[in-house]
Amino acid sequence: MNRGLLPPLLAALVIGAPLRATAQAEPLATPEFHHLHLNSVNPEAAIDFYTRHFPSTRRTSFAGQPALWSPTDALILFERVGTPPPSQPQSAFWHFGWHVTDVQASVQNFLIDGVTLLPLYTEREGGTVFTSGDTWPSSGGVGLTAAGIAEAKAAGVEPAFGPGFAYLRGPDDAIVEYQGDREQERFNHVHLYMEQPFCALLWYQRHLQLPRRDEQTQPSEDGCRAERGEEPSWPSLDIEGTFRSPSLNSIAFSDVSLYAYMNQTDVALVSTRGQLMDHFALRVDDLDAWIAKLRAEGVTFLEEEYRVGDHRAILIEGPSREAIELIEIGG
Repeated sequence: MNRGLLPPLLAALVIGAPLRATAQAEPLATPEFHHLHLNSVNPEAAIDFYTRHFPSTRRTSFAGQPALWSPTDALILFERVGTPPPSQPQSAFWHFGWHVTDVQASVQNFLIDGVTLLPLYTEREGGTVFTSGDTWPSSGGVGLTAAGIAEAKAAGVEPAFGPGFAYLRGPDDAIVEYQGDREQERFNHVHLYMEQPFCALLWYQRHLQLPRRDEQTQPSEDGCRAERGEEPSWPSLDIEGTFRSPSLNSIAFSDVSLYAYMNQTDVALVSTRGQLMDHFALRVDDLDAWIAKLRAEGVTFLEEEYRVGDHRAILIEGPSREAIELIEIGG
């Protein structure tokens, strides 16, 4: 048939069909971080705590829920619950944290204000500090194994007493990390435990459009599984140390990062639902397109479409049973 002889409307339909198919095939954009959702027995008191001790934050609300705003527009939403939310048994969520401009000054200010600081053990034999900068430095800035500590002692290495990471006890028994020295104070990360961190990276790339890494460091589908490291390292919140290998630091939505260590025990991680850190939410433009994509890929839906104020949302489950909300918010 000569397309030039088609009636105008029919010709437009025939000619336009391939263009629509092409548009539908375009990949969805990577979602943006929207909020971390915390369960709390007293959201107002919790927000007061954070605005007082992290002065870059301010009180706000979202969809009728009390919230904490942090620079870069990242939110922490609070939902009131009748009983203290649990943090055990261990789920994928471990703690959340801030960048601060001067970690040593933050330690002193927190002590003056009566904030409960969490000590970091410097080795299995004991000894504690409040910031990683107050113990033996490591090349990666994270920690040393027992052998590395012995070498540092033998070499007479001294602490630098500079930038590092530290922890405090927040409202509802939250573990809150603060790390510096950074240019700007802001809420910057959620730290997770994952059953298989490198396989989790592939899950986030495949299902949530996380960009691929450099090919030299990109894990393969058939080679993503890894064994937990044999040696823990210090400083650590646990006197027995923390297993920091393998680790993952390449998942980020907007400028909020998801860091991960492998599950520290052989006990499977439980669902995050109902715990202190219930889920985190990602902002999307077209929820229908995301629903279709995720269903086709066999992703687990924890909750079908529901409303968060005026916004449509769904709740899916990540590779280590972490709950992830996709919320539709127009540009």
